[in-house]
Amino acid sequence: MPRKKSKGDWDGMFGDFDVEMQAMRNHMDRILERMMSGELGEAKDPLIYGFSMRAGPDGAPVIQQLGNSKPAKRTEEEPPSREPLTDIREDKDKVTVIMELPGVEMDDIKVTAEDRQLELEVDAPEKRYSKHLDLPCDVLPDSAKANYKNGVLEVVMRRPTPKKKGKRVRVE
Repeated sequence: MPRKKSKGDWDGMFGDFDVEMQAMRNHMDRILERMMSGELGEAKDPLIYGFSMRAGPDGAPVIQQLGNSKPAKRTEEEPPSREPLTDIREDKDKVTVIMELPGVEMDDIKVTAEDRQLELEVDAPEKRYSKHLDLPCDVLPDSAKANYKNGVLEVVMRRPTPKKKGKRVRVE
C-alpha cells in the first residue's frame, strides 16, 4: 500500500510559494495588458521584474521582489529608479548586505545605516538605484564598512553585544 503524503511534508518548505508565484504572475499580466493597450506609452528603458528566493536563518524561504516595473512617483525627466538584487547574510557578530550595482561609479553611491535599516541611493546620469532594507537584527551604524568592486557593493556592520537582562535586587 503506498504511503499517503501528509500535508506537512512540503508545506513547511513551500507554504506560500504557489500564492507568491500567482501574485507575481498576475502583476506581470497586468503590466503586459497595460503595455498592449498603449497605456504605458513607449518604454525608454526595459521593464524589469523578478524575484530572488533564498532560505532565511530559520530555514523558511524568503522571497524578495526586485525590478523597476512597480508604480513609482517620478517626473518624465528623471530616469527610472531600479531596485538592485540584494542578499543579506546574518552572522553571529555581523550582518553583511550585498547588492549588485552594475555600471555605477563608486562616487555616485550613497549608503545610510541606522539601528535596523539600510538605505541605498545611486543617482548617476545613466543609472538610478534605490533600496530601503529592514535588517533582520540591530546593527551598530558606526561600524559600517562598505566596499565596491566590479559592480558589487558589500556593506558589513557589526551587531551589538547582547546586554545582560535583568537587574540585581538587594535582599534585605
